[in-house]
Amino acid sequence: MYGKLAFRNIKRSARDYLVYFFTMTFVTALMFAFNSILFSKDVQALFEVAGIMAAMIGLATFFIVLIIAWLINYMIRFMLEKRSREFGIYLLIGMKKKKIARLYMQENIFLGVIAFFLGMGIGFFIQQILMAILYSMIQMDYHLHLTFSKYCIFMTAGCYAGCYLLALFQCGRRFKKMNIRDLMSIQNENEEIRESHEKIKSCLFPISVIFLVLFAVFMLSGMIRGVGTAASFLVGLILVIYFFYLGFASWVGRYVRKKRAAIYKGQNLFLLRQFSSKLKTMGFTMGTLTSLFTIAFLGCTVAMMFNDYQNQILKDKFPFDIQVYSGSVEDDFADEWNVIRENTVVKDSLSYHIYENETNQVNAWLYTHLRIFATTYQKDDGTANLEKIQENEERIFCDYDTYMGLSDYNHLRQMLGYPVIQLEDGEYAIHIKERIVNEVRGMEREISVKGINGNLQFTDYYTEPFSQDGHNGGDYLIIVPDEELSGMIPYYSELAVDIQGKAPQDLGNLLDDLSDNHDFAGHPEMKGNNCYGSDTIVTYNAVNLVRDNIIPEVKYILSSIIFPCFYVGLVFVCIALTVLSVQQLSDSAKYKYRYSVLFKMGLSRKKIDRLILKQLFGYYLCPALFATFISGVLAVYMSDKFIFYTGVHTSVFQYFGIAFVLFFGIYFLYFIVTYIEFKRNVETT
Repeated sequence: MYGKLAFRNIKRSARDYLVYFFTMTFVTALMFAFNSILFSKDVQALFEVAGIMAAMIGLATFFIVLIIAWLINYMIRFMLEKRSREFGIYLLIGMKKKKIARLYMQENIFLGVIAFFLGMGIGFFIQQILMAILYSMIQMDYHLHLTFSKYCIFMTAGCYAGCYLLALFQCGRRFKKMNIRDLMSIQNENEEIRESHEKIKSCLFPISVIFLVLFAVFMLSGMIRGVGTAASFLVGLILVIYFFYLGFASWVGRYVRKKRAAIYKGQNLFLLRQFSSKLKTMGFTMGTLTSLFTIAFLGCTVAMMFNDYQNQILKDKFPFDIQVYSGSVEDDFADEWNVIRENTVVKDSLSYHIYENETNQVNAWLYTHLRIFATTYQKDDGTANLEKIQENEERIFCDYDTYMGLSDYNHLRQMLGYPVIQLEDGEYAIHIKERIVNEVRGMEREISVKGINGNLQFTDYYTEPFSQDGHNGGDYLIIVPDEELSGMIPYYSELAVDIQGKAPQDLGNLLDDLSDNHDFAGHPEMKGNNCYGSDTIVTYNAVNLVRDNIIPEVKYILSSIIFPCFYVGLVFVCIALTVLSVQQLSDSAKYKYRYSVLFKMGLSRKKIDRLILKQLFGYYLCPALFATFISGVLAVYMSDKFIFYTGVHTSVFQYFGIAFVLFFGIYFLYFIVTYIEFKRNVETT
């Protein structure tokens, strides 16, 4: 009998909690699909760094489980409060409290089980989409096929069941402490608005606005420096997110009570009173939803950053098909040549030296002028700290300035399809990364490049991709006529190879196996005169560079950031919108009475529909716009730094703009569903 009653109650409440049901189904599908990457043997066999993806998705899943647990607990508690009178009546007619609690748990477990199994079915489909996207990103073929991992199923079921059982346990404990009076009055207590110290509370609204303006100014102007300042602003931002709604609700309430002229225009009085009362009863929840929206925005923004990086920069970062470094100037690369010839068809190649002339004036200039270093290599009076530069602990640039002969340089340019350059006797050029070329213009007037017959004259900067992360110098090379090399010292050796077609998948590993010294990632260590360049955020430095092997590996590493960020962002925004939707749909009976009064007062059905739209629009937009402002400031700041440090050619607003469109696309879907259901409930309840 209780099973039938539970099933009837679910059917009766289905319309109110349909959005919640579909969200739990979708979240289950996403959780299963992303967890499947953790246990995919195909993915684990791709790269030695496959554990990075598993670790990142596992970390994302941990935070998502916490939020899902919060959602389930919130919804179960919320449904209990909304149905408290029903349960009170059950007690009045003689049902035992234990039976009622079991009935309520059966309803929620039944709803959860249906959502879980439906989500698992959809999850298999999403799994194929994710795997196809992942393989496409790492430039590998993927053939659709279903994979069943019992560990993935157990993990998804365990996380899901754990969240539900914990929420039901907490709800059961609360239910046992309640009596008939508590159950009959709890709904009225939730609707009761306690007003006290409204004038003081209303001051929190302008204070919050002022803090947000200061936060935006300090953040975008780069004035937030140091851990202490950043931590202070972060704590203040968290407090402001919650204090804002407390102050805003009181401010709107006082505005209405002052009977300002604007409240008598149209239905503004009705809307403002509804909005103010809702904020007062849901202030903390609205603050939590704003936090979730902010995290969702930022997660999507970060994902777009790294996706843009891998599309723009990676091919430029590794321009040669194969490149090999050796710290010995005597190395003829005989072993490497044997491996390369056995596994590829060589179109062109060049073995060459990078030179030095025992000067480091270019390095010193870069260490003291590039923005990335700030004042790290300067003394208190602003002059260069030559002792620290000579120690060169960071190895960003080599110990000495790096040179290349014109003939080798032009040969490499031809291999890459660039036009050759001309240098007259007594001239030099600089090949430098495009990312920093605008910062170094003018350097040529402050340095002097010595040749055999005196100082050389500068001609131009060249910025084409040229493998300058430790192979062809760190960030730069000074190009001189070949005859000038007779007065210089060979610094280290390089081998560049152009091959036909794609390199074999294991060619990089075969070259790495020739060395006995490997770093933590399994690649040979670059010892000797190497440097790494000033790139940050995404860096890759190795002795052997096989482009067709490295690009998929780096893309896989970047995907381990992109996928979890999208995962977290998508789940967080769906959960936040679910709470907004269910809150409004569950209150539809209460609003039916209010709208029926307006209808009897002469308001047409069309105007009532428009009023409903305005009410829902304001309720939905408040946390969304608040989160948009906060995340927008943070996203623009992050984008500016990301563009500066990586050299991508993108507007600082583009990443957040894409995240904004994706967010409000999902927002629009939830809003439309809520509006249609709300209108139907008001008309038929």
